[in-house]
Amino acid sequence: MLYLKKVSLIRCEDYDYKEVKASIERSLQHLGGIEKYIQPGDKVLLKLNLLMKKRPQEAVTTHPSFAKALAEILINYGAEVIIGDSPGGPFNEGALRGVYKACGMDEIAKEIGATLNYNTNAVEIKNEKGLLLKKITAIEVLKEVDKVISVSKLKTHGMMMFTGAVKNMFGIVAGLEKAEYHVRMPNNADFSNALVDICLASEPVLSFMDGIVGMEGAGPSAGNPRKLGAVIASESPYHLDVVASSIIGLTPAKVPTIQRCVERGLCKGNFEDIELLGDAVEGFIVKDFIIPEIRGLDLLEGKLPKFLRDILNELIQPKPIFLHDKCVGCRDCAENCPPQVIEMKDRKPNVRLDECIRCFCCQELCPVKAVEIHRPLLMKLLAKL
Repeated sequence: MLYLKKVSLIRCEDYDYKEVKASIERSLQHLGGIEKYIQPGDKVLLKLNLLMKKRPQEAVTTHPSFAKALAEILINYGAEVIIGDSPGGPFNEGALRGVYKACGMDEIAKEIGATLNYNTNAVEIKNEKGLLLKKITAIEVLKEVDKVISVSKLKTHGMMMFTGAVKNMFGIVAGLEKAEYHVRMPNNADFSNALVDICLASEPVLSFMDGIVGMEGAGPSAGNPRKLGAVIASESPYHLDVVASSIIGLTPAKVPTIQRCVERGLCKGNFEDIELLGDAVEGFIVKDFIIPEIRGLDLLEGKLPKFLRDILNELIQPKPIFLHDKCVGCRDCAENCPPQVIEMKDRKPNVRLDECIRCFCCQELCPVKAVEIHRPLLMKLLAKL
């Protein structure tokens, strides 16, 4: 008998606080009630998506209304709530203060009595379930709490196509250690397996997704906001991502992280093993959602001889393009480039493409959207094979 995982899908039109809170409360009811996952007195980490210093209306980060509503529900139940993430770039108190302020988290923490995490220590955690990562250097707060709840943002992603509940847990990796994983695993399949490993290690008891306003196009930071009106929740981040990716018109099993989950028996990659509760998914699907094209190094495997594949794969690699007229010379791209192949010349970035691993961290962390990802026409044609 196939065991079904519950996923709650609730219509929520905007970030009106009362409406958001009511939607989250309904989600919890669908999943068996808060008492199924949290006990009074538990110390709970709300692991938000706080990628960088961005205003809530830019749809890069978890919206403060969403975080406030969930945190207040937990606090009223008797839990102690810590809000945190390890954003892109350096992981220190100054950087965290800037991110919390820009994303509106400092204000909501004061309003409801939640704690913002300023512990920037790292700790090594064992990961027996890991396929590639048996040990992970994680933020120390992860070991200081009783439970973890993931609160992701529904967005596209330049490297992974889609960033959801599974990839959200990449933020438990301490600071610049994230760059090491990019360098060690530049291959799309390996990196997505590492993301699944990290999600397994962090063991979120619940996963929520802020899909009220998502991001399309050049996500996770340089795309455009797109209203979706969805609050999604599940005890399984893997099944949540199946529902969320379906909403934006993707075939879930084509998303790298979901592909790895299917291969590892964590989900079916479709609605076969999902009990969907709440509103019908058909009412949410956006057919013209702009998705970045992602193709791994094995795009042509099984279709052409290896020597031809090697030549063509070199020609179809996407590459970052730096828009010097938009660039403000902040050096964020150079300082956070995992393989360190970006050099600043006359306060403008220049990349050694032959050493670029195509992680697109430069685009992800650019504060002024001065990096675009160029995908050759040949790549688009071959993708149809």
